[in-house]
Amino acid sequence: MRPLDEKETTVVFEKLFKFTGNNLKNIVENPSPEGPDKDPGRYCFRLHKNKVYYVSDSLVKRATNVARPKLASIGTCIGRFTHAGNFHLTIECLNLLAVNAKHKVWLKPTSEMSFLYANHVLKGGLGRITENIAPGDGVVVFSMSDLPLGFGIAAKSTQDCRKLDPNAIVVLHQADIGGYLRMENQSEQLIEE
Repeated sequence: MRPLDEKETTVVFEKLFKFTGNNLKNIVENPSPEGPDKDPGRYCFRLHKNKVYYVSDSLVKRATNVARPKLASIGTCIGRFTHAGNFHLTIECLNLLAVNAKHKVWLKPTSEMSFLYANHVLKGGLGRITENIAPGDGVVVFSMSDLPLGFGIAAKSTQDCRKLDPNAIVVLHQADIGGYLRMENQSEQLIEE
């Protein structure tokens, strides 16, 4: 486990900025209530086995007692680096993104299951959408009861969404909370074989 180098930090922050905008400052400067110290520490980003973790400083200090090969995970895994050096956010960072999201989309109850089965968001399933979304912006997808369901990339701007037909794609799916169930199902099938 090590701190991110300058290039890795830039790539991670660019991806997070796509979803949070100027709220990225809240993520970086968030005080940590964890640990035995009286004054709250900060959260930091650490790299371990190509995965990036969002973890408190006090937990990092305590984890130095664990050998690297035996350390499975620490803090919240927010994403991973591919072999090509690209950074992909994972569904575990959804709570972090939902609190600090710049652009949000709310789905109608009839469209929630479709999104949770890894389908894109269609105009017909859109309940509400925040203003000033441009194509390519990161969007956090919520249910109408403000439960974060996942995140994706905006395919159309807010203004374009008003005049689209109901079957047009509005948000391109990237990750959703239904992914946990799909991964569990896949692992059960592998065990049976």
